[in-house]
Amino acid sequence: MGRGFGSLRVVSCTMITLDDCIALCGLSEEEVLAVAEHEHIPEIAATGLAECLLMSKDGQQKIGEMIVDDIRAAQGMGDRAHVARLLHALHHFLRKYPQACPGAHPWSSAM
Repeated sequence: MGRGFGSLRVVSCTMITLDDCIALCGLSEEEVLAVAEHEHIPEIAATGLAECLLMSKDGQQKIGEMIVDDIRAAQGMGDRAHVARLLHALHHFLRKYPQACPGAHPWSSAM
């Protein structure tokens, strides 16, 4: 693993990337971006938060609520393209985690 150079030892290592973290956290890239947007945190931190939430009792519902909150904020700004991206992320999330689906559909008036 390492090479000796006198009394110094050089060690090579591999860095984990954002794509690696997204692949490991249980959410898609769009879903991670929505969590990062909602929480005002870097995407890499959002992958860790997402993984923790997915393992918690009400975490899936919380992630769904975050995405819905982001949709409402984008609606308020009149950003139709962002609303569409977030709706796509929400649709993907709810197909993967149907137990997170709320009884009422608060995003139905998004477009």
